Amino acid sequence: MSTRGILDTSTVIRLRRLQDARALPAEPLMTTVTLAELSVGPLVADDEQERAARQAHLQQAEADFEPLPFDAAAARAFGQVAASLRQAGRKTAARAYDAMIAAIALANDLPVYTFNPADFVGIEGLEVVAVREPPAP
Repeated sequence: MSTRGILDTSTVIRLRRLQDARALPAEPLMTTVTLAELSVGPLVADDEQERAARQAHLQQAEADFEPLPFDAAAARAFGQVAASLRQAGRKTAARAYDAMIAAIALANDLPVYTFNPADFVGIEGLEVVAVREPPAP
């Protein structure tokens, strides 16, 4: 297990339900891309209760993490990610958020911890660590 690793959005969303912290790196990190994805949640929620829950989750993530940015190094790594996805027959646009998270991970030489490892298939050089689904509440 890595001492540092990026939690993708699926993992940040499920953090409260995760029962075994050993499934995560000792120093879990989040990206600005995940922060952006979480920021959409409250704005598109169908009802007030769901909106409030998503807003609380967003605020908790903001308090818990100092997100890694999509910076110039990540932008350069994104080219590699997009090319890898294209060579694997996958459309970059359909996986844009995941591709940007992968680019940040590659730029920082970090693995990605995810509940959805299939989202990162075909990205050359990216270490992906599958996190098991917690039991339904």
